[in-house]
Amino acid sequence: MRSFFNPIPEMEEQLSEEEQKKYYSRLKWHVFLSATIGYGLYYVCRLCLNVVKTPLVKEGILSETELGIVGSALFFSYAGGKFVNGFLADRVNIRVFMSFGLLCSALLCIALGFKVSFVLFIILWAFNGWFQSMGAPPSVIAISRWFSGKERGSFYGFWSASHNIGESITFIVISFAVTAAGWQWGFWGAGMFGIIGAIIIISFLYESPESKGIYLLKEEKVAHQNDASVAKQQIAVLKNPAIWILALSSSFMYISRYAINSWGVFYLENAKGFSIVEASSIISISSVCGIIGTILSGFVSDRFFKGSRNVPALLFGILNTLAITLFLSVSKDYVWLFALSMVVFGISIGGLVCFLGGLMAVDIAPKQATGAALGVVGVASYIGAGLQDIISGKLIANGKAIVGTQVNYDFTLISIFWIGSALLSMLLCLLIWKSKPKAV
Repeated sequence: MRSFFNPIPEMEEQLSEEEQKKYYSRLKWHVFLSATIGYGLYYVCRLCLNVVKTPLVKEGILSETELGIVGSALFFSYAGGKFVNGFLADRVNIRVFMSFGLLCSALLCIALGFKVSFVLFIILWAFNGWFQSMGAPPSVIAISRWFSGKERGSFYGFWSASHNIGESITFIVISFAVTAAGWQWGFWGAGMFGIIGAIIIISFLYESPESKGIYLLKEEKVAHQNDASVAKQQIAVLKNPAIWILALSSSFMYISRYAINSWGVFYLENAKGFSIVEASSIISISSVCGIIGTILSGFVSDRFFKGSRNVPALLFGILNTLAITLFLSVSKDYVWLFALSMVVFGISIGGLVCFLGGLMAVDIAPKQATGAALGVVGVASYIGAGLQDIISGKLIANGKAIVGTQVNYDFTLISIFWIGSALLSMLLCLLIWKSKPKAV
């Protein structure tokens, strides 16, 4: 089994420099597109539960509280898995590793399409979270190996929009499948997309340029390996209060992010009376607009704020808070305002994921310890997302009232929780306004 994941050794140089350039220019696009599409389809297998929550409750398969516990199981296992698999990904064949994770996630989704008990649902969904954590590290490693420092940032920004692709597929295609054929197809449809993604990854995500006989980036790779002690700088990250404040800020931001992603469809169906397709279509707007926020975030901070992330992060934080407030306050008669709230929410969350979850951590941490900084922020973020699912599920269940055959929900407390989390994230971000990397 271990040999199955062993990295592919470097090939001896056999091509001329001109042939290597032509080969490289083609293969790097294969790698970029397979990593982006593949990771987008990872998200379909992660988010499919979010479009079947109302059918599961109505058919008595799971309660609102149980749904919250199930959802949190994925986030908690993902948080731990992201930390462990981040280290493993540096030591294995990333092509096999990433495709294996998505294939297992897809098979688990297919299994969940068959009615299972609450306890088994938790176990399978938790395993799904672990396999989901095998997606991001290989993608980032592939981009770092196949792209030079001059173009890596731009391609990383485009790759970061992959989760918006997955969200769009989930909230549009999967929701239509659920409406047409039943909740089971929410899981089966996601599983099919996952299998397609695994095939794409195993076919086009190559291990490294050197494994294909391309040595154009070899000098850059050696230069990076000769830098000072990584362990010392990683310890400095763990001692830096700014990293922990940023992690807490990102955690609250993830609460607001996954509040809408996990419960937005349920809220629109049960608080506003939209159908599952209508509700999913409204939420999908944020996924599409998130691509804009993700791609523009780095460019805007570099172009208009001289590389400072603080001002644009604050602006995005304000917009995020206002968008959630608008979303929770609008009457069903004003569909265009729901759409506007999701436009603003998508753009702001897209920017905040890049800033709080990536760029600001990179700016604060020493260069050779960015992985450690991202690990700390990532674990905190998904712990926040997991707690959100438990708390949201409990608050929704407590606000449920049944009168005859009519089921009504009071979303007052849930609104305070979601808006308050967005506000706290913004305020915590202000505490690290002038933070810079500490000398090691």
